[in-house]
This record gives sequence, structure tokens and C-alpha cells, in this order.
Amino acid sequence: MKYENIKEGIFISRPNRFIAEVLVDGKTERVHVRNTGRLGELMISGSRCILEEGNNPSRKTKYSLTAIENGGQLVNIDSQIPNAVAAEALEDGHISEIGIPQYIKREVKYGSSRFDIYYEKDGRKGFVEVKGVTLDVNSTAMFPDAPTERGTKHIHELVSAKSEGYECSVLFVIQMKGITAFAPNAERDKAFADALKTAYNAGVNVLAYDCVVTEDSITLDKPIEIKL
Repeated sequence: MKYENIKEGIFISRPNRFIAEVLVDGKTERVHVRNTGRLGELMISGSRCILEEGNNPSRKTKYSLTAIENGGQLVNIDSQIPNAVAAEALEDGHISEIGIPQYIKREVKYGSSRFDIYYEKDGRKGFVEVKGVTLDVNSTAMFPDAPTERGTKHIHELVSAKSEGYECSVLFVIQMKGITAFAPNAERDKAFADALKTAYNAGVNVLAYDCVVTEDSITLDKPIEIKL
């Protein structure tokens, strides 16, 4: 996935969940943060960051924050992008556990949830729920970084869909490189971690891939070891 109209800046502070202050061309700008998570390990004053300049004149902020440099590498923090990254990779046959579907549709309702991707392949039907991951704890990517009742609900719905004959996967899109493993963050959300283990035991595919992140792009790259 590509970004347009990229600009570099220096992160200063985050007054609230939706706004950050960034130094751009010697001027302090208030920019939109495309992620409501905590991101405390990333949003450090003085860090290099990447912005996308918008073209909507009615917007209150000129820029959106898309990535922050951490330990010499960029971490994409855009929570709106993992679904598109996953769909693009699936279309290209890059997710080997699923293969190349003949049909893909995004945002499909099932039960009381809406799964990120629905696909059909060789007469089989399946769902993929996508979760973006930005938290790195000693080279282990962890999700979530804050409790997510919605995320836990999605996992339970996947188990239900699996019992009805659908192929089901939860895909953790790790929005960075340098990761050696993925694990659910039981310390911050035990209910989600327990639900993920239940889903795995029920036959739901639990997948994690890292990403190549540049100033103006993010691409799904390699599968990462899962530690449940």
C-alpha cells in the first residue's frame, strides 16, 4: 500500500488520543493521529515521524501521522491500513496458508459482527479478521495494547463461523520489521488472550506476518512464529 504527499517531522507530544504536535519545517503543527491506542513506547519526544498531507480543505488538521521511527526503524501506526494491506497480500497469493482466492470481498457481515475479509477458493468459503499490531516487547509483537471487547467478540464469532463450515483465520499484521514472535497480550487483556487460544483449539488459523515499512508504503512480508 502506498501513501501520497509524504512529509517528515519530529514528534513533540500527544495532547489527546486524536491529536499530536509535530515539528514540520521548523513549525509546530497539530496533526491527526490515525490510531487511538496508547502507543506510549513509540510516541517519544524527539522521534522522527512520517506524515501524510491531506487534500481536504474542510479538515481541521493538514497532516495525518502514519509512522514513527523506533530503534532505527519505522513503525507504521496507521490503524486504518492493515485491512488494505491484508487484502492486497491475499489477492497476490502472499498468504500461503490461504492461497489465492477466486473471489474477495471486504467488510462482510456475519452474525452480529462484520469480518474484514470474505473469500471463496475452490468451492470453499472463508473469513479473515485482521488486527494491526504496533506493540513490540523485546522483539515480540503483542496484541492488544489496551483491552478490546470488540476484538474478543470477533474471535468468538470466528469460532462460530468455523463450526458452520467456513474457513476462518485471524491475521495479525505486524506493522514493522525486527520481530521474532507474536503473542497475545494476556497482561493487558486476558479475555482476548483466552479467546484466541480457544479459537486456535477450535481450528481457527492464527496467523502473524511482519511488514516492510518505508516512508511512503507498507507491504505484508514474512510469517512470524506464534506463541499462545
